[in-house]
Amino acid sequence: MTEPTPDAIASDPVTMGWMRGSPPSPEKQILWRNTDHWRFPKTRWAFSHYRDLMPTARIGGGNAPALPRAIDDSLGRLQFTPLDSDTPMTLDQGLLATYADGALVAHNGKVVYERWFGVTGPETRHIAFSVTKSFVGTLAAMLITQGRLDPAVPVRTYVPELGGSGFGNATVGQVMDMTTALDFSEDYTDSRSGIGGLAISAGFTPPPPGYDGPRDIWTFLTGIKASGEHGQAFKYRTCNTDVLNWIVSRITGKSFATNLSEQIWQPLGLHDADVMVDAIGTPFAGAGLCLRLEDLTRFGEALRLDGQGVIPSTAVAAIRQGGRPEQFDAASYPSLPGWSYGSQWWHSHGDDGAFTARGIHGQALWIAPEADLVIARSGSHPVAGNAGNDPISIPMWQAIGRHLRG
Repeated sequence: MTEPTPDAIASDPVTMGWMRGSPPSPEKQILWRNTDHWRFPKTRWAFSHYRDLMPTARIGGGNAPALPRAIDDSLGRLQFTPLDSDTPMTLDQGLLATYADGALVAHNGKVVYERWFGVTGPETRHIAFSVTKSFVGTLAAMLITQGRLDPAVPVRTYVPELGGSGFGNATVGQVMDMTTALDFSEDYTDSRSGIGGLAISAGFTPPPPGYDGPRDIWTFLTGIKASGEHGQAFKYRTCNTDVLNWIVSRITGKSFATNLSEQIWQPLGLHDADVMVDAIGTPFAGAGLCLRLEDLTRFGEALRLDGQGVIPSTAVAAIRQGGRPEQFDAASYPSLPGWSYGSQWWHSHGDDGAFTARGIHGQALWIAPEADLVIARSGSHPVAGNAGNDPISIPMWQAIGRHLRG
C-alpha cells in the first residue's frame, strides 16, 4: 500500500532533520548524485539550498533596505474558497496546504503579511524554478524597447547556430510567447528530447546510466527539431526561454547573470543572488535562479510601478499586454480560464490586471496593479506542476486583492 504524502507540518525539514550533524548521518544526507533534490520530502530542504548542491554563478546586486512593514495580522484569517472545494479556508491554511516555504504580501509598497516555514528565511536564496523565465522575458522586452531586438525577425538571424534546428525559422516573438511548434515535451521522464534532457544538459540532474546526449545547454538546443507550424498556439516549453536567453546574450555580449546584475539587480538594489550553470558555465535561464523572496517582491513592485525608471515603461506596458487568449492551451490549464501567455509571463486578464511568474512546486510572483498588490511565494509542494496548487493559490491571491481593494 502506498504511504500517504505527509502534510506540510509532518514534512517540515527541521522536524525531518535533513543535513543536520557533523557530518549528517547517511539517512539524513541529501546528495545531488542521488537526485535527492527532486525527492519529496527532501525537496523541502533542498529547494532552499540549491546553491550548496550544484554550481552557480553570482548575480551581483546592491543592498537596498528592507521594504517597509505594515503587518496586518488579520490577513492570516482571511477566508477564500478553493476551486475544487466548497469548504472555505484561511490564508494561513492555504499556505500550509500548498507547502509554502515563505510568503510576502505587499500592498502599496508595504509588506502587510509575512510568513516563513522550515529552513527558509529572509536571507534564503530559494530556487525560483520557472519564475526565472519571466526575468528573461523582461530583459528581452527591454532590448525591444531599446531597438536592439526585433520580435519579427527569425531566430537564426541572431543565432545562426540555431538555423538548422526547429527554432531557425521561428520569430523571436514566437519564442517569447511560446507559440513555437517543436518536438519537445515538458515530461521530466523524457531524458532525451524533452525537459529531462535539457535538465541533464544544464546539470540540473545527473545523467542516467548509458546517457550519451548533450552535456551543455547550447548543444542541446541546436538538436531540437520542429513539429508543426510556428505561431498557431501556445505550448509551454522551457527550451524557448533558453533560446531567448541565447539571443539576449548574443546581442549584449554578456551572460544571463551579468545582464541581470547590470540591468535589474544593481539598479533596483536587489541583494546578491545566484543562477545555476551547466558544465561550461552557461546559466540555466529556464529555471535556475536562486534569490531572496523580498528581492522577488521588490522586482514585482518595480513592474507594478511602471518600471521605477529602471525597466522602461514601454517594456512594462508590452509585458502587461499579455498574449492571445484564443491561442492559450486551455485544456492543460483548467484552473486558468481566459488566461494568456506572453513575453514569458502568465496573464489572468481579470479586473485586477494581474500577471504572474510561475514555477514548479509552488514558486510564484503575483502582480495585480489595480489592487496595488504584489505577492511572492516560495514553496516545495510534492506535486511539481502548478495544477497541484492552482485550485488553492489562484482564488487565494484573488481574495487577497479583493480584500485589500476594500
